Amino acid sequence: MDFSRRDFLKQAGATALAATAFSDLFAEPAAKKLWFDISLAEWSLHKALFAKKLTNLDFPELAKKEFGISIVEYVNQFFKDKAEDKTYLAELLKRAKDNGVSNHLIMIDGEGGLGELDAAVRNKAVENHYKWVEAAKYLGCKTIRVNAFGKGSDEEIAKAAVDGLGKLGEFAAKTGINVIVENHGGSSSNGKWLSGVMKQVNLKNVGTLPDFGNFCIKRSATGCEESYDRYQGTQELLPFAKGVSAKTYDFDEKGNCIETDYTKILKIVKASGFKGIAGIEYEGSKLSEYEGIKATKALLERVGPTV
Repeated sequence: MDFSRRDFLKQAGATALAATAFSDLFAEPAAKKLWFDISLAEWSLHKALFAKKLTNLDFPELAKKEFGISIVEYVNQFFKDKAEDKTYLAELLKRAKDNGVSNHLIMIDGEGGLGELDAAVRNKAVENHYKWVEAAKYLGCKTIRVNAFGKGSDEEIAKAAVDGLGKLGEFAAKTGINVIVENHGGSSSNGKWLSGVMKQVNLKNVGTLPDFGNFCIKRSATGCEESYDRYQGTQELLPFAKGVSAKTYDFDEKGNCIETDYTKILKIVKASGFKGIAGIEYEGSKLSEYEGIKATKALLERVGPTV
């Protein structure tokens, strides 16, 4: 049979189209896009950092190259004397930019409780955080995470925390930085208490960082004596959330987190309308830090699209 060039091209095109359609039947479905971004909390690597196996300056590159994560959350303990060192901060910022990494927040510890009952002690704690607000701004972060602890009754600490967070929030607002409180033990691990404090502070740039695993209110030498329901607490804190902390410790053979039902908790997060950043914070000991981070990331990527 004598085919013209046009006939040949038509037949070739039809054959290719049929082959494509056939292969599509057996192709893997496209991965569903996550409705949240994933960041890496530096605390996930605290053992390696304390052991001097890596430094804070190494963190952005490691996050990107080892774990494929492009958003990071620093911990001030690993550069606690560098908040006002512009040379150091410039190098840290350069390393982040060179690796295509976004600096998201700094977790602040060791600068005093914003819920201390003594006004002078509380105000000193507020002022201690000013340098970290400015460091966060310099690094391009949007947020600092603080502690609202104090000694006293829940009611007394709440009143003090409203004052301390309010003052720090007003200062941070001048630079466009958010101030967020994590459920981090004591009164703050009571979801109702912390959400009540947020309602009283009532500032747009002051919010919460719900941590899926930090709902122990009272600890003893043998472990947690009193805890708050993590699902209820997360739900209560979400209206004020400017991020969530995806805490993990142990995993089963299927890769599921043992202590937290991630399908259940991510459903709660999604139902709230949250579309921000989930920070991986692995604190387990059965897996290495690297393995634990990768397991948590895989869990979020697997469960996230299904809820």
